[in-house]
Amino acid sequence: MIEVFKTNVQEVEQSVMIVGKLLEHFPNSIVNFDLEDCDKILRVHAASMSNHKIIELLNSHGFHCEALP
Repeated sequence: MIEVFKTNVQEVEQSVMIVGKLLEHFPNSIVNFDLEDCDKILRVHAASMSNHKIIELLNSHGFHCEALP
């Protein structure tokens, strides 16, 4: 399953930290950002995941995150 999120992550350093945190919670997943996209896209590819947990994790670090349809 692949989920796509719109975020307000701006810096590469921020994205690296978020990817690390997400991999702690979803260790067998593939996580990446597209900071060139106007929506600062976060993609998470995992067998199972929780959109709520992903959004909550980004929010807890001061970032906006919403699932895209």
